[in-house]
Amino acid sequence: MIAWLPFEGVTAIRFLREGRMQSAAILSGVAIGVGVIVFMSTMLTSLQGNFITRVLMSSAHIQILPPDEVTRPLRADSSSIVYARVVQPSTQRLRSIDQWQTVMTQLRARSDIVVATPTVSAAALAVHGNVSRSIALSGIEPEAYFRIVKIPQYVTAGDATLMGDGLLIGSELAHDLGVSVGDQVNVLAASATPRALTVSGIFDLGNKGANQRSTYVTLRTAQALADLEGGVTSIDMTVADLYAARTVADAVTASTGVHAESWMTTNAQLFSTLSAQEMSFATIEAFVGLSVAFGVASVLIVSVIQRSQDIGILRAMGATQGQILRVFLLQGSLLGGIGSMIGTVLGVGALWCFHALVRLQDGSALFPVVVKPAMFGWVVCLATVTGFVAAALPALKAARLDPVEAIHG
Repeated sequence: MIAWLPFEGVTAIRFLREGRMQSAAILSGVAIGVGVIVFMSTMLTSLQGNFITRVLMSSAHIQILPPDEVTRPLRADSSSIVYARVVQPSTQRLRSIDQWQTVMTQLRARSDIVVATPTVSAAALAVHGNVSRSIALSGIEPEAYFRIVKIPQYVTAGDATLMGDGLLIGSELAHDLGVSVGDQVNVLAASATPRALTVSGIFDLGNKGANQRSTYVTLRTAQALADLEGGVTSIDMTVADLYAARTVADAVTASTGVHAESWMTTNAQLFSTLSAQEMSFATIEAFVGLSVAFGVASVLIVSVIQRSQDIGILRAMGATQGQILRVFLLQGSLLGGIGSMIGTVLGVGALWCFHALVRLQDGSALFPVVVKPAMFGWVVCLATVTGFVAAALPALKAARLDPVEAIHG
């Protein structure tokens, strides 16, 4: 196979073969560096994805809410005197989004929005026997809403079917009230008229606070309980690209005239933490890449010094400066490419071992590890380019060697 290669390829492979120890050392360095990058990149991506999924599993990517009540200050003409200098903030009563049906039509026509559904959210009181608990009541259209918050996946008793006076409650709330599937719970909200609802399902979201307060009913039931006939308090949406939620929210605000908030705004501190984490990891990757580049460069510089006579002989036999330059650039590319392939295998092996050995107390995985094949491609390309760039200096040094001095040196 070597015989069919051009002069540069034959010479580069022969130099690598003759310096086996040096080649093995730099291949090991590149492989370890790439393995670290593959392992850490996949782990960080999987961890962030799992964390965001858990944070957003009970909320939408984008929400439209009605505007706040604003107290208007007293106005006076030049002949009147206003004694009230302090304007008290207005109380925020439960309000509906104005013209929400029109807004819904506009949202569902957008290609960047996957699901858009109206909801009614209100505080209420759940009573069963002598026990009462404050709850967060959510009125939903089950078919659409369960595509945003996948409640059916977390149902532990009964089912997620919501019809008429059906009620879905969290496991902690069911325990506190002492109810099970089929029992009735009296719910009292803004309408001041208690309504008996039947528990159709009990869910466990994995969050004690959410399980203690979260309840779901049909949209019409919530509208009646909240004294908000025909109105909705929010429109919940999901988007195709989770990280484009802020851009989509701004576009929705501009096109509909209503204020839309993305999960990035609602969870600003969480998002800034994730961004800082990504920047920290990018810095680590950069330093790992630099260490690999310096390793390749140092080995090739030593190779140039050791092979100066060989280079001089090749130049004397007619090899051009360009050919010598390409020999060492090819060596750097080969070291980077082959080392990155080995490192990718090492990184995947480390991921498999981590996923198989590190488990929770119940034997389940800490979080699902998502391996993206596209990542391997850019890692191999990046390592190959790094090897090529790192070989530039020693390649120039080799190409500029004077053949007479090199042979006699």
